[in-house]
Amino acid sequence: MSGRPLQNRVTPFGELIATASRGTLFGNRGGRFHKGAEELGQRRHASRQWICCQLAFKQRQRTVWQTGYTELFFLDEVTAFAAGHRPCFECRRVDAERFAASWQQAKAAARRPRAPEMDVVLDAERREGRAKRRHIAMLETLPDGAMIAEGDVALAVRGHSLLPWTPAGYLAPRPRPGCGTVVLLTPPATVAVLRAGYRPAWHESAGLSNSTSS
Repeated sequence: MSGRPLQNRVTPFGELIATASRGTLFGNRGGRFHKGAEELGQRRHASRQWICCQLAFKQRQRTVWQTGYTELFFLDEVTAFAAGHRPCFECRRVDAERFAASWQQAKAAARRPRAPEMDVVLDAERREGRAKRRHIAMLETLPDGAMIAEGDVALAVRGHSLLPWTPAGYLAPRPRPGCGTVVLLTPPATVAVLRAGYRPAWHESAGLSNSTSS
């Protein structure tokens, strides 16, 4: 494997970029879609199963972008959610069960959804062909952990602030306007999960001092 960064870091826009900055979560998109030369072709996923995982689990060791699935990395769970991923039911069972329970509550469903059922919904909400699907939302209705777009800048909602995203971490917070129409990156189903009480993991740069949770 070469020493150069691979194009395996996921942005809130669902894009894959090469960066030396390290992420706090690991994941994949349902299988292998990289080439043997540690490069990408046109494909950006292998199936509808887009998950975010722990960096370490049961002392398993993998060589990135070799055999098996295409390993991806995220700044944090807020980023993974914006890109359209969900918690893994193997290495993050507790979080995945919390996510499913909040999904059930948000949908007023009779039972907790199974992973493939959620994947069908998320796939329709995160992609428009090969492009990132964007949604229109009212800013005042969005819970902490949702992400919006302002041009090519992604902003995470946290309390009374909006945190600009970068591959290395969040920048200084901006005041969150009281209302207004915004472009939503996080799939609406995931926004509903957040609104129902799921608390995503944030990168340390978001800092509790950045804002007061709403």
